[in-house]
Formats: sequence, C-alpha cells, structure tokens
Amino acid sequence: MWNEKGNSHLQQPILPSLFSIGAIGLTLAGALIWQSEFAYALDYVSSYVDGLLRWWYVALVAFLTAFVIWLGRYKNVRLGKDYEQPEYRLFPWLAMLFAAGTGVGLLFWSIAEPIMHFQGNPFTSEGFTPSAASTAIQLSFFHWGLNGWAIFALVAIAFGYFSYRHDLPLAPRSALYPFIGERIFGFWGHVVDALAVFATVFGLATTLGLGARQTGTGLKWLFSVEASLWVELSVVAVVTVIATISVVSGVRRGVKILSEVNLWLTLILLAAFMIIGPFDYMAGLLVQEIGGYLDSLLIMTFYVGANEPGNWQSTWTVFFWGWWLAWSPFVGLFIARISRGRTLREFVFGVLLLPTLVTFVWISVMGGAALHSELFGGGGIVEAVNKDIAYALFATIEHLQTTDSIKFLMGLVATLLISIYFITSADSGALVVNIILSGGQLEPPKASRAGWAIGNGVLTAVLLVAGGIAVLQDAVILAALPFSLVIVAMTAGLLKALHHEPLAAPREGCKQHRAAEPWTGSDKA
Repeated sequence: MWNEKGNSHLQQPILPSLFSIGAIGLTLAGALIWQSEFAYALDYVSSYVDGLLRWWYVALVAFLTAFVIWLGRYKNVRLGKDYEQPEYRLFPWLAMLFAAGTGVGLLFWSIAEPIMHFQGNPFTSEGFTPSAASTAIQLSFFHWGLNGWAIFALVAIAFGYFSYRHDLPLAPRSALYPFIGERIFGFWGHVVDALAVFATVFGLATTLGLGARQTGTGLKWLFSVEASLWVELSVVAVVTVIATISVVSGVRRGVKILSEVNLWLTLILLAAFMIIGPFDYMAGLLVQEIGGYLDSLLIMTFYVGANEPGNWQSTWTVFFWGWWLAWSPFVGLFIARISRGRTLREFVFGVLLLPTLVTFVWISVMGGAALHSELFGGGGIVEAVNKDIAYALFATIEHLQTTDSIKFLMGLVATLLISIYFITSADSGALVVNIILSGGQLEPPKASRAGWAIGNGVLTAVLLVAGGIAVLQDAVILAALPFSLVIVAMTAGLLKALHHEPLAAPREGCKQHRAAEPWTGSDKA
C-alpha cells in the first residue's frame, strides 16, 4: 500500500492562487476593455474546438457513467475509516445534494428545455407533436439525469476517498498520489488544483448568471420591475454581499438549514403544480418517459451528431456536459464533505438515483404543465420562451387554471427558491475555491474567503455585461476542457488505489468466514 501523508505537507500553496487569479484577472480585463471583441473571441474559439468537444465530452461522460456504476461493487469501502458511520441522515443528505448540485440550473431549464426541444430536435422528425413532447422530456431527463450526476459522483469519491480514508488534502491533487507520491505537494499538484479552481469559477459564474437573469424576470413578473442588465447586476451585487458575509462568518449550519428550507419550498411548489395542474398527465408523463429515457439512454449517451448539420449538439449536450464538468470540483467537494462515512455502494446509488429521481419528478411536473398547455390548452408558452428563455417558469404559472392571488404566491415562492439557491451556490462556491487553494484546509483565512466571494460576483457581472447567457455558455464550455483531462487522471489514480481494497471485506463485529457456495455441491468455505 502506498504511504499516507497528512494535510500538514501542504501549507498555503501560492502558485495555484497566482495562476487562478492571473487567468481570471486577464478574463476580467478582456471582458471589460474589449467587450465585443471578447465575446467574438470566445465564440470563435468555441466554434473552432466544437468538433473536438462533441466527441470528447460525449465519450468522457459515457465512460464516467459506466465507471461510477462499476464502483458500486465496493460495498464495504468507506469514504473514511472502516469504523466511521455517515455524518448526516438520509433526508438532510438528499436536501443538500439537490441544493448544491442542480438547484438554480434546474429551476431555469426544467421548463425552458422541454419547450425548446418540443419545437425541434434531432430525434424527432416533426416538432409541436405528441411524439416531440415525449422526446423533449426524455432529452431533458438525459441532460439532468444519471450521466451528469455520475460526473459529480466520481469527483466526490476521489475527494472523499483520498482525504478521509488516506489523510491526504481535500483537493484534486490528492488523486494523483498513487502515481507521483510526494510530488503532489509540488508543481504538478499546484497545476491540477489551479485548473480545478479555474473550471469551478466559470461554472459558478454561469450558474449565478442564470440565477440573476431569472431572479430579475421574477421581480418583473411579481412587482413590474422592468427587466434590464442593471437589475441583473443589482441582484448579483446583493447576493455577493450576502454570500460574502455568510462565507466570512463561517456559520456551520447555514448551508444545511437553507438547503432544507429550499427542499421544503420545492415540495410546496411541486405540490401546487400537481394540485392545480393536470396531475394525471404529469404522473403518466413521468412513468412513460422514464421508460422512454431508459430505452433511449445508450443512443442519447453516445449521440454526437457526426452525420447531421446544425449546432444542436453543441448548443445542448456539449454545453450541459461542459457545465457539469466545470461545476464538478465545487459540487464534488461539497458532496464529499457531507458524505463522510458512507460506503462506496451507498454513495454511488444514493448520489446517482436519489437526486435523479427527484429531478425527473420535477421536470415531469414543471415541464409537463407547460407541454400540456401547448398540446391540449391555449398554448402561448412557446412564444414566451422564444422571446425570453428566463420567462419560462413564470409563463407556465401564468397559464395555470387558478386565481391570480394563488399565481402570485406561486411566483413568489419560485422567486424565493431561485434566490436562496443563488445564495447557497455563491456561498458554498467561494468556500470550495478557498479550500482547494489552501491545500484542503476546511477553515481557510477569512480575507481569502471574502476575496473569492467578491471575485466570483465580479466575474459573473462582467460576463453578463460582456454578452449575457451566450458568453457564459461559451466560457464554461471552454473552461471545462482542461479540467476534463484532470478528471481522467483522477479516475486513473482512484482505480489504482482501489486495487489495494478488498471488494467485500468483513465488517468489524461480523462473522468472518467466506460465503458458502451450495451450487457447487459443497458447503465448504
């Protein structure tokens, strides 16, 4: 077994911070001084590497999904020592998984994406049909389902396994220990951590940008506040201030409490949609399209669009896989911190299945309400989404058959949900960046925490000014590319380390003998 070293070997490394600050500083300068040129350059580079990203991201995510499922065979290997038990019970664990992983993004896309696919996609010959509606839900399941959560799960396992089981830093560099040993505390370890921070910051900026856009839309719908760039920037400023105060104060239970509040608010909003909306259609859609999703999963997983013109694959799957990859250091570290003590089998099936199922229900209810209006009602949601994609949720609430006061309350809950998810993402994201840059220290210096919380807000604001959602999408796709190579290295390191682990070692206090095999004609162990 390779030697295990503690976090004391890594004392506030300077190089990752300098690299990250320099790269992000250059981005800020370029976006502020040459706004149109910056947006054009991002679009040009994205188009140039599009052919590479199409097959590389598809192949990588397909492999990671299969690999994480394979890791479920380790039923007695824990993210921690053999005697450790899970720190959190199932409900708060699920609440924090959902809040950290996909909260803001799912609120933004759960209606917008099905409505966009309903109008046309590569798997349907004709849009605006019942068949197109089914495919639209299946594609939304695909982009928010098992494949994406497998990315988060892999990174989280690597973080938790090497840190909690082998006492290495809670940082990406630790997964390279089986290959380079003590050199993870040198140059290559610094490079790996810096690439993780670079991807995380742009993944966070994309999430915060979408949240700001939708929060501004909610304020317009609720209080007739005219939607504008200044409103979005004001939202970013307010959230940045709150997140900075929160991350500096170091309130241990803050994120957990907000996550549980958000899960309850999510359940309230879902219940309102189910009661007021076409419940039988939503339930039928959920059951039917889970089957359709499973039936088409392999085809969708490996679809590249090699023989078809157009940019559908780049606009959707490449963007989402880039976003999940860029977001994975943040979410992976967060999930690792709340999953200490769980076995790999518990972790794999918990992280893959529980959030995925909740997500499927959410999309079936929210997206189903919108599709039902288009297929069997008065429609109008397609036009609203095409005019402003951030308006999808509120346009669907508008078309529900209920009173204006109930619609207002639902819109208020939705806007509150977006805002709290926004705050928890900004707060946790700043903390995660600091943990990585400080070499895995769980309590980084307050000045550094405040600086990165403010920096994340500034980057989000600058990218919004430079070109809005389109620039955010291009930035996150490109930022994820170098980190995708780090994920490959982390996977290889984890695989090598697990060779030293028994698949089914007896637990302490259990009867220690091999299982009998009666089908061989002998009951000898």
